[in-house]
Amino acid sequence: MRLLLITLTVPLLAQDTLTVRDAARLALEKNQAIAAAEANVNAAGKRVVEARSGILPRVSYTESLTRCNNPVYVFGSLLTQHQFGLENFDIGPLNRPHPLDDFQSQVTLDQPLYDAGHTRNAMRLARLGQQTSAEEQRRVQMEVLANAARAYYDMMLAAENLKAAEQAVRSAEADVQQAQAVHEAGMSTDVDVLSIRVHLAAVNEQRIRRATDLDVTRAALNDAIGLPLDTPHTLSTVLQPSSAPPPALVDVEKAAAGRPEARAAHLGSALAETQLSDARMSLRPTVGFHAAFEGDRQTFGTRGGANWLAGVSLHWNVFNGFADKSRISESSYILERAKANEKRTISEIGLQVRRALADLQSARQRIEVAQAAVALAEESLRITKNRYEAGLSNVTELLRNEMASLESHTRYLAAVHDARVAAVMLELATGRLSPDSEVLN
Repeated sequence: MRLLLITLTVPLLAQDTLTVRDAARLALEKNQAIAAAEANVNAAGKRVVEARSGILPRVSYTESLTRCNNPVYVFGSLLTQHQFGLENFDIGPLNRPHPLDDFQSQVTLDQPLYDAGHTRNAMRLARLGQQTSAEEQRRVQMEVLANAARAYYDMMLAAENLKAAEQAVRSAEADVQQAQAVHEAGMSTDVDVLSIRVHLAAVNEQRIRRATDLDVTRAALNDAIGLPLDTPHTLSTVLQPSSAPPPALVDVEKAAAGRPEARAAHLGSALAETQLSDARMSLRPTVGFHAAFEGDRQTFGTRGGANWLAGVSLHWNVFNGFADKSRISESSYILERAKANEKRTISEIGLQVRRALADLQSARQRIEVAQAAVALAEESLRITKNRYEAGLSNVTELLRNEMASLESHTRYLAAVHDARVAAVMLELATGRLSPDSEVLN
């Protein structure tokens, strides 16, 4: 079968020719799904840093102003400000003091000494989340590549179908002229000419539909790549059967174990196990260190009293209404669900691999059948045309062979398209699709 070079009508400023590999690489650069997945990975990395901060001390600074004439408040504030004197023991001012301002500056430090493993689990959960986001990014990348390749082949098929429809129109126009010549020679009736004109109208309708299909597939390709929908392209990849033999089932099933979905499902089980561990840790005590330095004064700019404190505290959740026990049970069920989902995901991946391989094998077989049908249809059409010109065949046989030739050629192109797309989908199903994959040649 001849090679296909599709050159679409483009403006003078059209871009260079575009191969399917070029389209795939452009999609990785321009498609916004890639940018979203990358942002998700970056956000997950920050959650790791956030979780790690649980082992670091907490330092805070507080500045406050309080004014009050409560006797207890005034008495205590004078002491903390180091401003208490003998005159403050007078019964009158002691019972009815004047309002007192207290500018308080406080620096506090809290350092966990033992948190029952909660920080360690939080860090592990964050790392697992980061790894899951990375697998999701890898999945998105492969799907973007697959969608770009599919859209590329869809546009190629639409362009070639349009080309075949235009050829059918030209052939029908020639048939009209031939029928008129035969009619003028007295070898046929007006019915033959009218029948071929009806056929010409039908193939013209097909040409219009396929021109519309080409516009839609061009927009779909640009959407898959991430370019403006009206961006013109000159497609240069050859639409012909691949010479590479299909892989063995055992090989593709083995490769599918590295699918992002399989790894993400395994990470989901590990995440559920960590959540269960953290739920159990809630029954253990925690120990922390607390320190504070405080300065109190009656005006912001004056010197006043300085105080500090330091202490170690232990917190043990002895009983909180069976909430911890319920949380542990809940986490156990979540782990059970995650393991079941992991097994289910592996089974689904295996089914996808088998379906993709079957689609590829089926498309290759269809190519062989369709290729033979094209040769037979073209030869039958040639003979019928010669017989019609000689007055040995009627117009019905001519039109039937015209349509058979067009349909066989269309089926062949569809089979080649399906085989190329199926090869990409098989590479996607095995988790090996990349811009350098052989299926993008």
